Amino acid sequence: MPMQAQEIEDLIRESFPAAKITITDLAGDGNHYAAEVTDESFRGKNRVQQQRAVYAALKGKMDGSHGELHALALTTKIPD
Repeated sequence: MPMQAQEIEDLIRESFPAAKITITDLAGDGNHYAAEVTDESFRGKNRVQQQRAVYAALKGKMDGSHGELHALALTTKIPD
């Protein structure tokens, strides 16, 4: 069953409570999303570390062919 945008945001929000999070359904099918996560905790971390932290927040929902979330284009940012 495809995930809803709110479910993705809720999972990310658990790990990044102060983040600005924007979730976009790219194809309108509930399987291909884009997420932009802006959080102070990313400061001092490289992009790979930032993105790994967000993927870890998804708690395995993208794991393998049986994951509930098929595709997520992820952008991480540090607040200005």
